[in-house]
Amino acid sequence: MNFLFDSGIRLILLVQNFSWLEAPMRFFTFLGSEYFFLFALPVIYWCIDSALGLRIGVSLLFTGGLNDIVKMALRGPRPYWFSAQVKALSAEASFGVPSGHAQNAVVVWGTLANRFGKVWAWIAAGAIIFLIGFSRIFLAVHFPHDVAIGWILGALTLWSFIALWDRGAVWVKQKSFVQQMFLALIVSLVMVLLGALAFYGARDYVLPQEWMTNALRAGDPLPAPVSMDATLTSAGVLFGLLVGAAWITRRGGFQPSGPLGMRVLAFVVGLIGILILYLGLKVIFPDGDSLAAYFFRYLRYALIGFWISGGAPWLFFHFKIVRPNPWGGNLI
Repeated sequence: MNFLFDSGIRLILLVQNFSWLEAPMRFFTFLGSEYFFLFALPVIYWCIDSALGLRIGVSLLFTGGLNDIVKMALRGPRPYWFSAQVKALSAEASFGVPSGHAQNAVVVWGTLANRFGKVWAWIAAGAIIFLIGFSRIFLAVHFPHDVAIGWILGALTLWSFIALWDRGAVWVKQKSFVQQMFLALIVSLVMVLLGALAFYGARDYVLPQEWMTNALRAGDPLPAPVSMDATLTSAGVLFGLLVGAAWITRRGGFQPSGPLGMRVLAFVVGLIGILILYLGLKVIFPDGDSLAAYFFRYLRYALIGFWISGGAPWLFFHFKIVRPNPWGGNLI
């Protein structure tokens, strides 16, 4: 492993000599970040194509949960934790391997390329995926092998969803709403269980003092890599998103249509709903590492997921913000 770490540090030092790359690398790392997806996915789901938005959202949450679990299992350092030689141009609290940005980029941009089904789309997606991964190396938050493993896991997730999504959707549609809700809960709880196993396997792990010392130089966020928070977030949103999609489908489905201005209004209204649930429930619900705090974190994000796929579309129709599309709106 020392060979991978040492050679990775040498590569980072080499590319950081090209300081003019910092601004474009920050841009590409943003294209693989949670903040970008939190903005882009509601735009796709509420304003462009709900079926595509659901597919991207489910695959992204699945691969995000997988990434959190593997991170706690492998417990790899960030480059700027490992070596004081590199310049930390960003900071992260979680373990380093695999790269979540690289993994998510393959899933999201690969799904979009598959949706278009054109050679140019795959070329563009490949370029964006590579640049997002390279940006993580340049910023010294990932070793090259972190990025490579993220790409591999992302590719496996993408391939699985391309191969199984349509057949799975046909099978799920044959179930009752209660059965669909139960299936969503099982999938979500399996993610929580695997995350809990990884968490309890790593709960007594102590970061080497050298890693902590180097990380302190980079500032916030400080390393806090052994946590259930990210897994509970992914699992909760996944459950809510699937239940909301099943619920709105039972009410005729949702596929955005209408004037651009009304779609923008739908996005604004939907975003306000997310903020109310996220910020309001954060104040009300307990925080920490207790079972109660874990439950309420899961519940908060499940409600956000349900709002995105079911609650907000129902509100759009109820107040005639977006009109139903007669050409179809089944999500699952």
